[in-house]
Amino acid sequence: MKTTVSIPDHIFERAERLASQGRRSRSEVYAAALDEYLARHAEDEVTDAINRVCGDVGGNDDAFLAAAGRRVLADTEW
Repeated sequence: MKTTVSIPDHIFERAERLASQGRRSRSEVYAAALDEYLARHAEDEVTDAINRVCGDVGGNDDAFLAAAGRRVLADTEW
């Protein structure tokens, strides 16, 4: 698909150098950059979906489950 976008000159110049150094087309560089950007932000969609499901299911007052969840979170590297 073809599209037209406005890009600041300094970003355009950096992208041109990257394309030239990597012997790739401008389209390949921009497509790869946009794909990476979208992948990084997809987790927002996943988090929103999880939050909706949790809201639909409701709260759980199970003390064991709450304690186990806190232990897992404390041991998880963020």
